[in-house]
Amino acid sequence: MNRDIFENLFVLEVTNNHLGSLERGLKIVHDHARIVRFNNVRAAIKLQFRDVDSFVHKDFRDRMDIRYIKRISETRLSKADYAMLVEAIRKSGCIPMATPFDEKSVEWCVEFNMPIIKVASADSNDWLLIERIAKTRKPVIVSVGGTSQKDMDDMVTFFENRNIPLALNHCVAAYPHEDFECELNQIDFLRQRYPNHTIGYSCHEYHDWTTSIQIAYGKGARTFERHIDIDSDGAAVAKYSSLPGQLDTWFKAFHRAVTFCGTSGHERKQILQKETDYLDTYIRGVYAARDLPVGHQLEEEDVYLAIPLQKGQISTRELMLGKFGHKLTAPIVRDSPIKIDMLDTPYSSEEALKQVIYRRGL
Repeated sequence: MNRDIFENLFVLEVTNNHLGSLERGLKIVHDHARIVRFNNVRAAIKLQFRDVDSFVHKDFRDRMDIRYIKRISETRLSKADYAMLVEAIRKSGCIPMATPFDEKSVEWCVEFNMPIIKVASADSNDWLLIERIAKTRKPVIVSVGGTSQKDMDDMVTFFENRNIPLALNHCVAAYPHEDFECELNQIDFLRQRYPNHTIGYSCHEYHDWTTSIQIAYGKGARTFERHIDIDSDGAAVAKYSSLPGQLDTWFKAFHRAVTFCGTSGHERKQILQKETDYLDTYIRGVYAARDLPVGHQLEEEDVYLAIPLQKGQISTRELMLGKFGHKLTAPIVRDSPIKIDMLDTPYSSEEALKQVIYRRGL
């Protein structure tokens, strides 16, 4: 499965469906897309799709005393409104994305050609919805806040059997939650248990915008989600949401984490020349323990090791003793450095190695 679509992907969820205002939604897209471009990151702006008439039972649609029903009723949008938002997201340079909460909303994801579909934590074991999403064959990100291990195992197996790219977001489904509730070690758990899938972090903490993303990236999370909002219209902003300036801080913290973590974690890094130069000052060079004639085969009693290592001098790394060791091609006096050109050895015929030996040391 191709997981590249998830690599270093930021998913920016528009909080509370931008209060059901198309104008406000467009403003959120505009303001946050600018921050995305300034920070040169790859981001999706995510909407929430609900067909309210089918999602809420008809006998409860007017129950404004039920908080959740009140919220989704007040943030209702038409399909035409969604279409305008999707187009605005595309034009902004971001990836349009949605969380569908019902089967009809999945159809809208297909109709609007959403590249990725998100499954909310609450729906991580809603198998009818998941089956419908899988039929689209689109890559899927699932948040697993409050999801049992068995349900996670079943879901991973389900998508693996269908060869559908899947990312799992560690998530604490509390809005907001405290720093001590982040449980970022769960990223380690998810990476170990599901090594063939991208692991991400969906965050709802609210005290700072730097620490958690840097830790999460260092632990191997490669997709990240935050809620976004604006306050320029005077509307109250949820604690767990990021304003454009806070999003800028978040992205810069990510870039800082990438810089600190460096190159691949799957192979040995390229050794820095200044690193080599520094360590070479501590390598012991080979010195003659007594006067030695031409043709002498070096034995342990003939040499000693000490710093500093001098240019052209062999070090403890190259020293070979005994029958298959070094033979002198020139005489040497006691306490003198034994240099590569004084020896009959395979090293002396390797020009590249000789250049390394002559560049290092004093």
